[in-house]
Amino acid sequence: MTATTVDKTRILLLDDHALLREGVVRLLEPEPDFEMLPPCGSIDEALRALAAHPVDLVLLDFDLGNERGTEFLRRARGLGYPCRVLVVTAGLSETDAIQVLSEGASGIFLKHSPPDLLARSIRRVMEGETYLDQHYLSALLRAGRPAARPDRSNRLTERERDVLRLLLEGLANKEIGAQLGISESSVKSALQQLFEKFCVRTRSQLVRIALERLRDQL
Repeated sequence: MTATTVDKTRILLLDDHALLREGVVRLLEPEPDFEMLPPCGSIDEALRALAAHPVDLVLLDFDLGNERGTEFLRRARGLGYPCRVLVVTAGLSETDAIQVLSEGASGIFLKHSPPDLLARSIRRVMEGETYLDQHYLSALLRAGRPAARPDRSNRLTERERDVLRLLLEGLANKEIGAQLGISESSVKSALQQLFEKFCVRTRSQLVRIALERLRDQL
């Protein structure tokens, strides 16, 4: 009998601090479903790594010295790299947070979070979820900049509002269904309606729309 082969998530870390790079690699290397690629300290180095190796997920520091994480997101997307990106940061302004989500990041993880939470966050992102630290999300939703004036066509139904609130809390479809007492297929249907209503294709884009335009309804 042969052992079951673990399908590993190939992870590339981009951070300009060598000590942090070493610490993150040491933290994640023992995970049986992760494969840590040699970490990078600059955007150019990371793009070369993406060209040389298949990568499933990039752990991206936002503040890269003279560079910003949004530059990596734009350049990687422009080159057609399909990997998911989890931004790992000490903190972002509301504007920067919305921008990284708009540029395609799948989540924002705060560096002061418990170390074991990072592995769980990576797995959630690889399952297609959007990960936002809950304290950080709450701050975004409370932020003083008012939401854009809504038009009637973008008003949320009660079901859409409930599903979107739980999506913002980081729950998976099955968990959302359990919270609302509805089937997982009903959750998927509500999400599809939201995607079509706001002309988006991913959960990350939907989260960005919620933060930019739907605060008054949440």
